[in-house]
Amino acid sequence: MIVRERWSWRTTYYPVASRCTSAIIAAQTPMIGDSSPVACISGAACGSHWSTGGATMNTRTWCTDFNTALNTMSGEYYAYFPIPINAAFSVRFSSNAWLNALGAGTGTLSWSVVSRISTILRPDGYLNTSPVAVSLPIIYKQTNILHTHVVQMSDFDGTDILKCRWSTSSGNVNSADECMGICNGVPGGVTATLTGTNCTMSFTLTTDYWYYGVALQIEDFYDNAALLTNSPMSSVPIQFLFYGYPNPGGCSTPPAIVGDRPNRACIGVMPGDNVTLRVVVEVYCTGKSIVDFISTVPRGVTKSGISNPTTGQYEITLSWFPLADQYGPQGICMAAIDNTNIQSNQWCITYLVGFQSPDVIRPTLVQGSASPIGTIFQNHTVFSIQTSKYVNRPTRNQTIIYFRNASNGGSLVQQFDCGWDPAVTYTGYTIVIRFPVAPWTPGHFFYVTMDSGVASGTEFCGPESAPMYDPTFWVFNIWNPAVSSTTTTTTTPFTTVTVTTKPTSTTSINTLLTTTGIVITTTIPATTTGTTSTTAVTTVASTSVGPTMSGSTTESTVAVMYPKDFEDVCQQTVGIMSAVIMLLMMPIQTITMYATFTKYAATFNPINIKAKTRHQLRMKRILKH
Repeated sequence: MIVRERWSWRTTYYPVASRCTSAIIAAQTPMIGDSSPVACISGAACGSHWSTGGATMNTRTWCTDFNTALNTMSGEYYAYFPIPINAAFSVRFSSNAWLNALGAGTGTLSWSVVSRISTILRPDGYLNTSPVAVSLPIIYKQTNILHTHVVQMSDFDGTDILKCRWSTSSGNVNSADECMGICNGVPGGVTATLTGTNCTMSFTLTTDYWYYGVALQIEDFYDNAALLTNSPMSSVPIQFLFYGYPNPGGCSTPPAIVGDRPNRACIGVMPGDNVTLRVVVEVYCTGKSIVDFISTVPRGVTKSGISNPTTGQYEITLSWFPLADQYGPQGICMAAIDNTNIQSNQWCITYLVGFQSPDVIRPTLVQGSASPIGTIFQNHTVFSIQTSKYVNRPTRNQTIIYFRNASNGGSLVQQFDCGWDPAVTYTGYTIVIRFPVAPWTPGHFFYVTMDSGVASGTEFCGPESAPMYDPTFWVFNIWNPAVSSTTTTTTTPFTTVTVTTKPTSTTSINTLLTTTGIVITTTIPATTTGTTSTTAVTTVASTSVGPTMSGSTTESTVAVMYPKDFEDVCQQTVGIMSAVIMLLMMPIQTITMYATFTKYAATFNPINIKAKTRHQLRMKRILKH
């Protein structure tokens, strides 16, 4: 199994040679951080499957980030461990020397970070995958203001129930002190509440320039019965700091990360892909600018310099080539810092390595993926578009499909939130949008745009489709009957013309005709010509020259059976045979269809597919290592 760890350290605690730099990030050497052991502390398998002395794992990591202004550096490490089936134990990294300005006390306070490792088979017979949670190491919040902060958590086993709780000193699944100096909320005189189902905290920091430690455990439960008995399958720790700053005066609106991907997005990528992501920040106060970013990223991610393409907007680009051993969820969190040390809200996304995000297929006129396109009637209310893979409704609200009026400057006509709106339905590879009332203007052109994640895959956190804001992607216009029915008549002078009539014929019946009822004829063309001459007029009149026809006809009387007569004779016999054949085929067809659809139901059941996929991937990693 793979065990991953991420740690952040105070940069100036270490000698200069051991501090993270851009060169060390590129070279991935030397490793940074503390050499303290991650030791086994509880569970019957401690002695045999994980060294109690910590020889199998310590807290040295590859450097991934550093921030000079915040005096932090961060790193990540992961490795494979040969742990047998049906083992369960807890491991811990513990030490001391929290920051001196910690709200809960002095820097002599100890810390404890505890994780539960389990290879006990789930009730569905497969190995469990623990939840994933990411956070920035330090998050700036203004004091004496009520704040809401969400910790992003997700689970590869999509049907599991996730719960977030405060770390505790006792009475937990780890049978250990999970937090030591920063247990039970946000210590330091702060009243904080926690909603476990979505890991949302509400709190108010009380003292300027203090750090407040937060210790949480993210746990996964197989079903509601396991949740009621508090029987998690694993327990994952996450600890970070809030920093309180006073009201800066003047315009105090913090910057915000606004694109290209929304907070909590999930993006599928394959190992070896050239992944680039533009992070866009808006500044809302005159005279302020973005001077730095604080981040926590996977191994191998590089960051460009900060650019300022337009007034009030700043950008940074992340680049990454995911490795095969980074398979699974990889979290990225960032925050922008302005020139007055005000920090934006935390922005986090998850890259799902080894899975592809669905694509919304560009409409085409012939066998297109979207309906409708081109010219449509004003009363049209049903629209659909196809995707490149099976999709579900997104897990995030505020994932919008927009219908805009191109003839009116791109004004918004109507929008639908795909996260909850019943007007948007997902059926396999197709997204269907139904308008309650058609809002279209005759003669106008319209186009459709989509936010990130309108189409979301079925794996893990639901890898999302890319945003689509191109006004030429899906275009249609409304038929205008007033314009379409208008005609123009033009009168011009006549000239002298010669008119030739179409051929006429003389016809005689072949006396050798049989009961087929098909008449065999011989034709002799005859034509006539006529000449008309007029002068210019304003009223048009028609002039015609009648054709001249001549010929002779002879006929013999023959007994003829026409097709209708044959039909009448055979009608009763054909009807009886059709009924007999239908009665014989109906049970055969019913049995065949039942067997076919039963097989399809078992083969394409999403739950079975997910379980088989997880099992195959786990076995592939086990056999590989």
